[in-house]
Amino acid sequence: MSSTSDRGERGNSGENKLAGQYFDAAIGLLERVRDEEGAAVAAAARAIADTVESGGRLFAFGAGHSSLAAQDVVYRAGGLALMNLLAVPGVVGVDVMPATLGSALERVDGLAGAVLDTSPARPGDLLVIISLSGRNSLPVEMAMNARALGLTVVGVTSVAYASQTRSRHTSGTFLKDHCDIVLDSKISIGDAELTAPGVAAPFGPASSVVTNALLQATMAAAAGELAERGFDPPMLRSGNVDGGHEWNGRVFSEYGDRIFYRH
Repeated sequence: MSSTSDRGERGNSGENKLAGQYFDAAIGLLERVRDEEGAAVAAAARAIADTVESGGRLFAFGAGHSSLAAQDVVYRAGGLALMNLLAVPGVVGVDVMPATLGSALERVDGLAGAVLDTSPARPGDLLVIISLSGRNSLPVEMAMNARALGLTVVGVTSVAYASQTRSRHTSGTFLKDHCDIVLDSKISIGDAELTAPGVAAPFGPASSVVTNALLQATMAAAAGELAERGFDPPMLRSGNVDGGHEWNGRVFSEYGDRIFYRH
């Protein structure tokens, strides 16, 4: 394995200096979450396995760019077929126009309750909530209401925001305060890993890289946990390999009552 200094020497030469620095920063964060979040990942994996084994359903929610990680574990080749996207109109990704409307909707009180009340989520299910800052009303209320409904809540957030920023929720609390399990992405305030002469603002966000990896690691651990219990985890295959569509069709048929992205 190459050392960090070796990577830096290769990546920081010539015109690729900033690209190399970004890769080094992302790798460093990935190594940190691997080394420091192992217990939380294992706990989240067990909770997911418990939910699958007991007949529950899995949901993921994120707003804005945090929705990228939620979407990455839904209907994904190599992923658990039972993971569903809990969509909130106007905040999934940046396709709403103007894009700033999505940010405004994250601060609207009461929206999370309306979404959960009209969703198929029920007691015994599990909800993964992704929010980098964890400070806006929508993720905070989503966690509060989900737990009140009897769902297990796994939060994926940067815990640093709770000590260095103020909550935008009326309770003064953050997402991390209302979760059964918290996965800390370790992302610094502002989500920008690089600075350079001539560039006025910090740049090089790494939250998507780290959060996606953290969630995929958790899903992998959950699949392994289920297998160890003797329960064949319902995984999806790529539709671009021979037999993939047929495989997925059998999974959809067996677990159709717990898969909502096909309705």
